[in-house]
Amino acid sequence: MFTLNRTMKFNHISFPSSDVDATAAFFVNYLGCTVSAFGPSRIVKRHDFDIVIDGSTGCNAVSWPQNFHIGFEVPSVNDVTALFAQVQAGGGECATGVLRHVRGSRFFCVIPGGVQVEINTREDAAEAFRTSFKPLA
Repeated sequence: MFTLNRTMKFNHISFPSSDVDATAAFFVNYLGCTVSAFGPSRIVKRHDFDIVIDGSTGCNAVSWPQNFHIGFEVPSVNDVTALFAQVQAGGGECATGVLRHVRGSRFFCVIPGGVQVEINTREDAAEAFRTSFKPLA
C-alpha cells in the first residue's frame, strides 16, 4: 500500500477552454489571481495553487458534465453576496442566485469556456459542516 507523503499539497488543475483569455480574465477580475502566458495557454496563479488554461482549438468540443465545478471558499456570507454582485455587474453568467445551504451559502456561475465555478462560505454552515474544513486565515 502506498503511503502518502505528508508534505504533499495540491499543485494545479489544467483544463481546456474555447476562450483562453476570457477564462483567465475571470480569475483575475473576480478572484484576485495573476496570469502569465505560456505559449497559447495561460497560467492563473494564487499563492497556493495554479490553474492552467489550455486552448481547445483543434480538439473536440469541450463538454462538461452538468455537476462538474471548481469551488472556491471565502470567509463570509457578505463576501459571497458581494462577489455575486460583482460577477453580475460585470456581465458574468450566474447559474444560480445566492443559495442558503446546510453546508454554507454559495452561488454558481459559468465562466467563459464553460466551466462552472462555485463560490461558497462555511460561515453560516451547520456546525457539523463548519468543523469539517480548516478555517480560512
